[in-house]
Amino acid sequence: MEHIGVAVLATAVAVDLAVGDAPNPLHPVYWLGKLISLETRLAPRRGQVAQVVYGTAMVIATTGIVTAGVYFLLDYIRDADARAINTGLYIVVAGMLLKLSFSIRGLNRLARRVRASLEDGDRDEARGWVSHLVSRDTSRLDEPHLVSATVESVSESACDSFVAPLMYFAIFGVPGAVAYRVVNTFDSMMGYHGRFEYLGKFAARLDDLANLVPARLTALLIVVAAFICRRNPRRAWRTMTRDSGKTESPNAGWPMSAAAGALGVQLEKEGCYSLGDPVERLTASTIVLALGLANTAIVFWAVVCLGVEVV
Repeated sequence: MEHIGVAVLATAVAVDLAVGDAPNPLHPVYWLGKLISLETRLAPRRGQVAQVVYGTAMVIATTGIVTAGVYFLLDYIRDADARAINTGLYIVVAGMLLKLSFSIRGLNRLARRVRASLEDGDRDEARGWVSHLVSRDTSRLDEPHLVSATVESVSESACDSFVAPLMYFAIFGVPGAVAYRVVNTFDSMMGYHGRFEYLGKFAARLDDLANLVPARLTALLIVVAAFICRRNPRRAWRTMTRDSGKTESPNAGWPMSAAAGALGVQLEKEGCYSLGDPVERLTASTIVLALGLANTAIVFWAVVCLGVEVV
């Protein structure tokens, strides 16, 4: 099974680009979300310590069970007697499981829908699409802030939706990528604040730790992409080093500020942060440029990971 990781990664990327994400009723991450919702309903209603303990146990147990299931399934296929037949089966199953940990086509589709709505002058429709990308209230956002939210999501998702899962795949194989996706799903559903503040504290901190290296790596990839796409890599680097610490998240500011610098725009979440300088106006076309940067960074990282698997 020499260099089988190359075939697994190629299969996962090909499936994502050709098919995209499965409908919710057929998508395992959808059912993972259902499981997390059920677990949170069983959580203690009172007591900060009790909620932290329950939330920690919930994340560890769920991540452990799902990751172990993936590991033993692939191990069973890999070690089966009919080696010639099961090598092909292993590539298909492992590729499909790896694909579940990332999404390229889905992110591009949503961002392009925002752009199309703005170009058609339909801001209400654009607000609806942006609400699928960010957690903030989009009902009153004007066009520049809709574009800003989209560019922020595109650049940050380059990390969450591709760079991070592939990094863990390169190090730990498919189970590593799946474990990352489980932790990231917990964080996206519970996070730091609101009614899940203490219940989700461990999930949020674990997700911060899991993205510590990938977020900074993604920012560097965006700087490289700025050079390839003939944007402004020097400004991307300067803005990244200056503004990356302005976000509440210790990681999100890195790829977002690098993208803001590369594009020469100011990305703003009102009342929270402002990244970059307003050299250029935020328009619908900015979304296309941001996708170009993110996709270039993704392709470059995929090539690097393929090279790692070959070696």
